[in-house]
Amino acid sequence: MAERRSGHNERMTQFGDLLGPKPTLLPGDDEAESALLNHADPAQVAADHPTASIAWAYLAEAALDKGETITAYAYARTGYHRGLDQLRRNGWKGFGPVPYSHEPNRGFLRCVAVLAKAAKTIGEADEYARCLDLLEDCDPNAAEALGLG
Repeated sequence: MAERRSGHNERMTQFGDLLGPKPTLLPGDDEAESALLNHADPAQVAADHPTASIAWAYLAEAALDKGETITAYAYARTGYHRGLDQLRRNGWKGFGPVPYSHEPNRGFLRCVAVLAKAAKTIGEADEYARCLDLLEDCDPNAAEALGLG
């Protein structure tokens, strides 16, 4: 039996509020994911599957690794917006859990993380803070899992 305090049931899910929205679990893009796992050129995968945030995440991370901060920012921003479109189509209302543990959600979350890193590098403190807040709202474990914790 759940412990009761102040008349409220304190038993919570990993994301907190039992009365809040259910976690959004994106369906993924099997063709894009398979191509990337088979070492296809991420630029070609993004061209063939422009709605697949995971392809944009690969491009953004590679650009950031090469020190191409503005290019990384642009790729991450594109993947972020494509991910927002997918999330909304799958019932997300701009808030609520988007678990990092669900593999198809990772393309979007990886784009948010690269966007944060690139924003920080160019001194865009407000954008950096917004990205960290979004990651925290989506999944409290995401920032650390993505190298921001």
